Amino acid sequence: MQSYTIGQAARLLGVSPDTARRWADAGRVATHRDESGRRLIDGRDLAAFSVEVAQSSNDEDEGSYTSARNAFAGIVTAVKLGDVAAQVEIQAGPHRLVSLLTREAVEELGLEVGVEATARVKSTSVHIDRT
Repeated sequence: MQSYTIGQAARLLGVSPDTARRWADAGRVATHRDESGRRLIDGRDLAAFSVEVAQSSNDEDEGSYTSARNAFAGIVTAVKLGDVAAQVEIQAGPHRLVSLLTREAVEELGLEVGVEATARVKSTSVHIDRT
């Protein structure tokens, strides 16, 4: 499973590294240390926490305004595989993006909960790039 540094997690959550560090210090998201002493967050834990943060910011009406033709770097929070098709959800800061794509594409990209990915939105299409 992929792990993220505090800085990487902050970027995916759309907050400053200081904010992510304070959340980790307060125990809002679990961390562990690697062999060099850096604090890391497990991808699955970060995915769950990103959904929690987005829901709380939506409750507080902190909307973010962007063009529909943007790339949203985030973390995969859900993958639903069918026989041929798949549904992938990405949490990018306060934005939840859902893309329908082939199962083959999901497998080739190695998309799973906790993996960093970028959703590219154009009109009603959401394309996903593995970051």
